[in-house]
Amino acid sequence: MRLVPIAMLEPGMKLGKRIYNDEGIVLLSEQIELTTHLIKRISQLGISYVYIQDPQMEDIDFPIMLREETRIRAMKEIKEQFTSLAGGKMKHKYPYLGKKFTGVMELILEDICSQPGVMIMMTGMHTMDHTLYDHSLNVCIHSLILGKALGYDKNKLMEIGLGAMLHDIGKTQIPPHILQKPGKLTHEEYEIVKNHTLYGFKLLKDEPGIPLLSAHCALQHHERMDGQGYPQGLKGSDIHEYGKLLALTDSYDAMTTNRVYQNALLPHQAVEMLFAGTGTLYDQHILEVFRDYVAIYPVGLTVQLITGDTAVVVRIHPEAPHRPVVRIIKDSEGRQLHTPYDLDLMEHLSVMIAGVGGEAVMMTSEEPQFT
Repeated sequence: MRLVPIAMLEPGMKLGKRIYNDEGIVLLSEQIELTTHLIKRISQLGISYVYIQDPQMEDIDFPIMLREETRIRAMKEIKEQFTSLAGGKMKHKYPYLGKKFTGVMELILEDICSQPGVMIMMTGMHTMDHTLYDHSLNVCIHSLILGKALGYDKNKLMEIGLGAMLHDIGKTQIPPHILQKPGKLTHEEYEIVKNHTLYGFKLLKDEPGIPLLSAHCALQHHERMDGQGYPQGLKGSDIHEYGKLLALTDSYDAMTTNRVYQNALLPHQAVEMLFAGTGTLYDQHILEVFRDYVAIYPVGLTVQLITGDTAVVVRIHPEAPHRPVVRIIKDSEGRQLHTPYDLDLMEHLSVMIAGVGGEAVMMTSEEPQFT
């Protein structure tokens, strides 16, 4: 497969990965042949990139973070429990959140811990209405991978995993018309949204089976190192490590997925933006570890090399994700190669990635307005 920007899609191409809607339901399955109508429809959905099949890339192994059955089970539980709390229902009689989500977290941990070199990859293709449910699961997965990299034991992974999955549960108490607003929030609306951290802590702090530190994840994931975060304006060491970790994974997922108010960035762009906030927004040590566990050039991505050649990323070195193995498909004159060949950038240090094919996303140094 190859990761292709929408502008470069052509009729006759076949999808390599499924496209989901905002609730995780499959809209288009892999292997479906694209038509002019389908390409137009995909563009209207607000999707920036899709995976397409390519005979020259058939041997590429696409790593996964989570098994499909685990993702489906987790999404089902998140949607059911969050829906039960929607509309201002601050408490529900049954089932307990702790009982429901602990079982799901065991499955997720089993998937992640069974992969020695698991990295943070791009998730499936989703429409622009990237929902609370999908965001909650992505942040959970990213947080567990980062926690594992930081040396957390199983108990700490369970705490951060539950906290990450439920970090935005307080948004169930926010009016939908504000959360789904397609433009910039007014000051008054933003103040209402900020309350989701307090609502989330209130929902979780006394919940059986939910560790108190997991509840603090909901409370502190918008605190920032310089004290300019919310709700308490905590600084540096006053913020729990889980809060610092979630500040990163929450922002990263918001940056790399389509929202009604912004287009998705590619992983290397999002990491660059995060590093712009080193020491002011984000903890430097956690950010440096995070960088080493993000596949900044995802498998299948078309890149331009400093030599002028066009290549596709075919394998990632876990110890150096910025120096992947690439497959050269066009020469410096733009001519298609009859026999593509692989080049390991770890062995050819003078060759660097100069750009990404079809990259047209505008960069900004600002954080997302809310995540």
